[in-house]
Amino acid sequence: MKIINRIFDYRGVPVLAVVFFVLLLAESRRQLRKCNQLRFKRMVINTAVSIPAFTLLRFLLLPVMAKFAIKNKQLHWGFNYQYAAHPIIKTLVAFLIMDYTNYLWHVLNHKLPVLWRFHIVHHTDIDLDVTTAIRFHFGELIGSVFFRGAFVFLSGATALQVLLYEVLFEGATQFHHSNWKLPYLLEKRLNKIMVTPRMHGIHHSMIKQEADSNFSVIFSFWDRLHHTIRLNVAQDMVVTGVPSYSHPDELTIGYLLKLPFTRIRTWQSPADVKDVRASIPGKNNLAE
Repeated sequence: MKIINRIFDYRGVPVLAVVFFVLLLAESRRQLRKCNQLRFKRMVINTAVSIPAFTLLRFLLLPVMAKFAIKNKQLHWGFNYQYAAHPIIKTLVAFLIMDYTNYLWHVLNHKLPVLWRFHIVHHTDIDLDVTTAIRFHFGELIGSVFFRGAFVFLSGATALQVLLYEVLFEGATQFHHSNWKLPYLLEKRLNKIMVTPRMHGIHHSMIKQEADSNFSVIFSFWDRLHHTIRLNVAQDMVVTGVPSYSHPDELTIGYLLKLPFTRIRTWQSPADVKDVRASIPGKNNLAE
């Protein structure tokens, strides 16, 4: 589709590539969390795992969502076609609906076993940096087509709004997965509106209660709205990954691609760490 070429391929992808390498450089100079593995090895693994997923993103998810948006324009059926407002207002409403439904999709990926078996590939990364933002299994992308496509249709978003949101979505995902240590006060202010590296770092914790929090993608207020926010864990206390998949030598490219089709191991958070976390005050206060 020409609009995907024009908006996503020729403009969005170059912007996302620049954002990726800027964050890669920034987190190299100002590291938030100590790394446990060789960065280059993880970069190779995460890139290889991402290739099937991003192929499906470009040639399945984006075309489906764009076609739903075009069909909606013909039918004038979605939410945004039910009222009169300035195009900027309608774009903001479309973005909010798409971002909120992505929050819900993320929650479902953690709560439903059939979805978790694919999403777990993302969470098994033992370190967390900008390369983790591309570590998604292709099965998760296939599942998202139905959910995200349905809400694009219901929202009444245009094809342009869908593609612009997707670029913003991917850029925000890169940002909050990065290991970039922003000045604490700056991040604390940013976090009132958007998801930041400290906030999302807690979501990748080996402690189940922490991993089951901070589900937002762009706007952080969805977690506040649903009381799923947790900000009080300092980054030097966060141990990243899934306890039952904590051996780096096991997490090869081939193993990660076949992982969803194997028996998924039970998550067992270390009891001593969980007890320490329970005593930390100020659940909604961003820890330095």
